[in-house]
Amino acid sequence: MNRKTLVLPAVAGLLAPVLAACGGTDSESKSGDAIVVGTTDRFTATKDAPAPLDPAYAYDVGTWNILRQTVQTLMIQPKGEGEPVPEAAESCGFTDSGNERYACKLREGLKFANGDAITAEDVKYSIERALRIKADSGVFALMSTIDTIETQGDRGVIFHLKTADATFPYKLSTPVAGIVNPKDYADDKLRDGFDIDGSGPYAFQADVRNDEIVTATFTKNPNYKGSLKVSNDKVQMRSFTDAGAMGTAIDKGDIDVMTRTMTPAQIDKLGAGSDENAELVEMPGLEIRYLAFNTDAATVKDKAVRQAMAQLINRGELVSKVYGSQAEPLYSLVPATLTGHSNSFFNKYGDPSVSKAKSLLTAAGVTTPVKLTLHYTTDHYGSATKQEFQVLRKQLNDSGLFDVSIKGSPWATFRPAEQKGGYDVYGMGWFPDFPDADNFLAPFLDKDNFLGSPYANSKIRNTLIPQSRREADRLTATKSLTEIQDIVAEDVPVLPLWQGKQYVAARDDITGTSYALNSSSTLQLWELGRGVSS
Repeated sequence: MNRKTLVLPAVAGLLAPVLAACGGTDSESKSGDAIVVGTTDRFTATKDAPAPLDPAYAYDVGTWNILRQTVQTLMIQPKGEGEPVPEAAESCGFTDSGNERYACKLREGLKFANGDAITAEDVKYSIERALRIKADSGVFALMSTIDTIETQGDRGVIFHLKTADATFPYKLSTPVAGIVNPKDYADDKLRDGFDIDGSGPYAFQADVRNDEIVTATFTKNPNYKGSLKVSNDKVQMRSFTDAGAMGTAIDKGDIDVMTRTMTPAQIDKLGAGSDENAELVEMPGLEIRYLAFNTDAATVKDKAVRQAMAQLINRGELVSKVYGSQAEPLYSLVPATLTGHSNSFFNKYGDPSVSKAKSLLTAAGVTTPVKLTLHYTTDHYGSATKQEFQVLRKQLNDSGLFDVSIKGSPWATFRPAEQKGGYDVYGMGWFPDFPDADNFLAPFLDKDNFLGSPYANSKIRNTLIPQSRREADRLTATKSLTEIQDIVAEDVPVLPLWQGKQYVAARDDITGTSYALNSSSTLQLWELGRGVSS
């Protein structure tokens, strides 16, 4: 039997009840048992990053997936598709025609998990704290359009923006806008370690060994008031060193669910129905992978070098050899499924061509072969990353125009080195903060971008990004968004490679898996339930 379920955006609401029905009746449920979720994400506290779970610092999909269960935001992205909806807020909306004044009213009776009452001042404190600390992760930049925050009584919060920002409701759904208790989070420094105190659907406890989370336990928060229906009492998340160990655990029944990151081979096996104990759910995704450049580094400062790489890399071959049907070639930072996408890189470079790449380098007076090291992380995006970089190395070296070596490092050392400009060329992934083209452009190209990139284009920053944000109708913003993508294809500060799908595998007594991830790769543990084995 083929045990693969495909969830399409238009029919996701139809599929979930079908899967849930396979779980048995409520009277047969074992909902008191913790649902155990496996991941290869690693959560470490280091000298360079001692506060990995502070909302004012955290800025990767793994840590955000912990925070989204525990720290409540005013708005939240719906479990299917669509615009954000109120969460800690009872209501939110722009109160002017220029999208520069945004007002929210908190739900009545909101409390932190410890029972402390939440007021509008706590919301103001939390967001201003992130802006004040200005962590080197760059996450504060999501709040950069805020000018001032005003409170009205205990429940009213008004955001006055520096400039129009139609994407602001999405930004209020991200963990950096999460509400924290001033008693636990100092206003001028990050909270080191792995403690979290919030008002989300779960309270959190971490089992830590050698400054790394081994098991994270999420227990239903009795004080939670929000828009979510929590389908379980407890979830445990276990971190595995690799996908193989995680796969063995689900086969043995030690875990109930596998999330990121499974290997392409595991996905193929599960999709073919070769595992009688687990079902694979495939969902549309907005994950992208790309190469980033330190445009001040001598090896790649000349944009002809970067353009030549764009001219040589064969995305189709890369995807076929490493990811198969689990990914698609990408010719822009903006995924093909989002409004505002343009195939800018294909429009400029067309099919891979050694002769065209050679002409670019010759015209710029660049001596060949160009010697480069491509850096990648060994433990953050899955084990297939190494194979991906081996293919990239071969493609570039086979041209005779480059002399490329590759080097992998654990995320705990890779990310700080990248932020400090330690790599000339490096591979990164992006899981969107919210599903809008703006979030695939501004975080890489705006001031205080999360890469710490020295690349700066004044037209993008001062004209095109602000222009696009004025448009509440995102289709109307397409002209500005397309121009940004065309400039990126010309200057190549980043080089998009592919767009991926997303997958969850679960044992057959687990329900709610169709909604376990949303399009932004947000892990929604509250959707999971336990039925009975079929």
